[in-house]
Amino acid sequence: MPQNAPGFTFAAGNAKKILALPGYALGAMATLFVPRRRDLWVFGSGPGIGEGALALYRVVRREDPERTLLWLARDDADLAAAARMGVPAILKSSRRGFWATLRARVIIVTHGFGDANRYGMTGAFVVQLWHGIPLKLINLDSPATVRTSLLPDSALVRGGLRAMYRRAAHTIDFMPAASEVSARRLRTAFDLPEQRVVVTGDPRDDVLLLGTDAQRRASARALLYAGLGRSATTRRVLLYAPTWRDGEADPGIPSDEEWGRIVRMLDESDSLLVVRPHPHGVGDYARGFAMSDRVVLLSPRACTDVTPALPAVDVLITDYSSIAFDFALTGRPIVFLAPDVESYSASRGLYAPYESFSGGTEVADWPHAVDRLESVIADPRARKRAAEQSEALASAHHAFRDGRNTDRVYLQIVSRLKEHE
Repeated sequence: MPQNAPGFTFAAGNAKKILALPGYALGAMATLFVPRRRDLWVFGSGPGIGEGALALYRVVRREDPERTLLWLARDDADLAAAARMGVPAILKSSRRGFWATLRARVIIVTHGFGDANRYGMTGAFVVQLWHGIPLKLINLDSPATVRTSLLPDSALVRGGLRAMYRRAAHTIDFMPAASEVSARRLRTAFDLPEQRVVVTGDPRDDVLLLGTDAQRRASARALLYAGLGRSATTRRVLLYAPTWRDGEADPGIPSDEEWGRIVRMLDESDSLLVVRPHPHGVGDYARGFAMSDRVVLLSPRACTDVTPALPAVDVLITDYSSIAFDFALTGRPIVFLAPDVESYSASRGLYAPYESFSGGTEVADWPHAVDRLESVIADPRARKRAAEQSEALASAHHAFRDGRNTDRVYLQIVSRLKEHE
């Protein structure tokens, strides 16, 4: 199943924000007259049920079972998934979704205010968990954030959008960070004071740290193969997870010749290549799927949160995605495939030179990526060096590795709510 059409882009999203300004105004007025319930917390996550929001939901349910918790679902598929998990949910875009957001004392999101019902946010205690450690510039740090399809060349429109983003960011009451490095980036990206962005560890990563390696791997393999709709038949799993490029196609899509080389490597090493595009990514990988059943698609719809599946992966292949920071916690090799590193760094911007992220091991095309893969698969010394590189990346970007990140976030929220009230 190829992905050919872009999903969300900044230009389209910002145009919708401008057209929705009357709705924001009416929603803000409604919050002046509708009291919030102290016992009601609502949760949402852009890709679906998962990410740090689900981890936090489970901790709050465990610690305070009398509290009323609701998941704000995107669609009927999310409602069905919530029902299977035993999570009470309503559609965020419905009247009930607006009313729940309007009444909630605490609102938890992972991507943006659209994870909840954006028109009912004013006056709530807002927790922005974010969805990974930033490498590429985000939010107010990135010029891409204020692109719009409405009067795209207007400096006035872009300035107005920047003011909107800054005002919205200032309503965030608490934001956890995985490390002080991540905290500094989040503070500038959201223009937040130091005391609102606190190093607690990222809740989404607890699943990579709890239990034994064997337990994590077994549960992750079950999750991964369920998402693929097939049984576990190969000894080794390779995951290709490129980043989102704001509507542009993935430049790392292999040519027919490169697919042939990839398939030969998969056959010789008894490996499976799982292609997991970004939920809003653009790219056609159909040639690889047609060439071999060892190349498979993990649809973002079939696996809305890939982090719990990472312990099933033996080698990660990625470019600028924050998935590398999460995967580094497994201590397994990462192959950095960045065919457009110079142009991407210049257009989107990075918080640090790419070589500090890749350890200087990045390659620009699939033939060299396959060379790297064959090396870390067959050569114990190369595998050990790659594992040491992952450990260095994890050490630099994760302050905690005890599996209690979500507990620390919950305690911060409870403490801050008392001060807030």
